[in-house]
Amino acid sequence: ALDPKSGKLVDGGIEIQTHRVMQNLEAVLLEAGFDFDDVVQTQVYLSNLNHYKSMNAVYAKYVGESPPARAVIEVARIPKDALVEIMMVAQKP
Repeated sequence: ALDPKSGKLVDGGIEIQTHRVMQNLEAVLLEAGFDFDDVVQTQVYLSNLNHYKSMNAVYAKYVGESPPARAVIEVARIPKDALVEIMMVAQKP
């Protein structure tokens, strides 16, 4: 959930951080010639699994009707004490 201009963690709760993560991922995907439709697998790391419902509501707005396979894992700590980190794998058919 890093602001690409400042490199600092965005202020706010899980929804704001999830939006920032997904915006950052979208920028990376587009730069590489992909979009969210090309994502085949994601791994979501949450600092607190109680944030799942809120994170999922934001995540769903980006991945659309046919979301990729996904694992959601609670972890002890995320760098910079972020609330969420997401890894994506994309491929072209």
